Amino acid sequence: MKIMVVGGGGREHAIIKKIKENPDVEKIYAVPGNGGMAQDAECVDIDAEDVPAVVGYAKELKPDYAVVAPDDPLVAGMVDELEKIGIPCFGPEAKAAIIEGSKAFSKDLMKKYGIPTAQYATFTEEEPALEYVSKCDIPVVVKASGLAKGKGVIICETREQAVDAVKSMMEEKKFGNSGMTVVIEEFLEGPEVSVLSFTDGETLIPMISSMDHKRAFDGDKGLNTGGMGTIAPNPYYTQEIADQCMKEIFLPTMAAMNAEGRTFKGCLYFGLMITKDGPKVIEYNCRFGDPEAQVVLPLLDSDLLSIMMHCTDGTLKDADVRFAHDEAACCVVMATKGYPESYGKGFPIDIPEDVRDHVYVAGADLGEGGQLLSHGGRVLGVTERGKTLKEAIDKAYASVEKISFPDGFYRHDIGARAMKALEK
Repeated sequence: MKIMVVGGGGREHAIIKKIKENPDVEKIYAVPGNGGMAQDAECVDIDAEDVPAVVGYAKELKPDYAVVAPDDPLVAGMVDELEKIGIPCFGPEAKAAIIEGSKAFSKDLMKKYGIPTAQYATFTEEEPALEYVSKCDIPVVVKASGLAKGKGVIICETREQAVDAVKSMMEEKKFGNSGMTVVIEEFLEGPEVSVLSFTDGETLIPMISSMDHKRAFDGDKGLNTGGMGTIAPNPYYTQEIADQCMKEIFLPTMAAMNAEGRTFKGCLYFGLMITKDGPKVIEYNCRFGDPEAQVVLPLLDSDLLSIMMHCTDGTLKDADVRFAHDEAACCVVMATKGYPESYGKGFPIDIPEDVRDHVYVAGADLGEGGQLLSHGGRVLGVTERGKTLKEAIDKAYASVEKISFPDGFYRHDIGARAMKALEK
């Protein structure tokens, strides 16, 4: 089989490595991929967000199956267009991807169908939004409704910060059209949990839970990033909480989307907060998280491509979905110094052969002589499995130490919070 995977980050590399395990896969094409994926797939230099160009290439390639991994092309309807030319895809159609593409839509969906989430108000004009933040409880969360590369959420600890957040989105257009509609939410407290799930619209199978680490530096200091590391499973996500989420959040969300004529097929991501009042939805994503995919997929002990195809065909109930629930995994992200603000590019990276299979490349090019060169903020995700979380963490950091990336940095405490929770 020929497989086309759309996207070029660490998430896509994790998907490609897992798909490669299927013996029927002859070749994988990554669009656009990156330099670090070249040993696992043929990289095709087409922008993942250019729907007509990707569809045009797919017409020539005629892949047997396609995986559309990033949010932007999903929301723009790439799956719809590929299916029109007869290419089966993993990923939701545009009408279902709106669950991530519009926070206003997803909040209204949860309100309509009684799915637990934070109290909120939605605004399309600046004045009413400013009036609202002048009176609401503080802290408060201001969100751009549309896609904003993971940066459109601002936690405001003072009223002044809330005013600035609204103005930056609606007046200064910091996030372009994505911030023209703003969602203002109550601030929730508690441990965060990420749960990805496979669904075909009738059956929903949660994957193993994970814990992301968003802040740039040790001790949860510094600016928010796209994610500096993850561990799985998340110790706060007990069986009791999992059962409650399935009953009150996961299945009701799938049913709500069906009721709205927006059947969701693919990976539905639940960003949860375990509050004193129980689990609540912080956000939905219409695809695998990044770097959650890099820690969840290595714990999948069955065939990813087969599961994906079952989601597409509406036969997920027949799929073999097995995770290593008696093991753990840790992913440590290596980023370029200066990230998430300004950083340089083109710094050499050397990955020893003995750790290469455990490294997911997010932002790198190939230079002369096959030298790997940094080309992004988050550059590598180094993942290891272990019988215990401590073993997985120790193995991940041992592998990180073997990698030469003098212009990079990483957090030294990925998984520390989870270890404390396990000790209680």
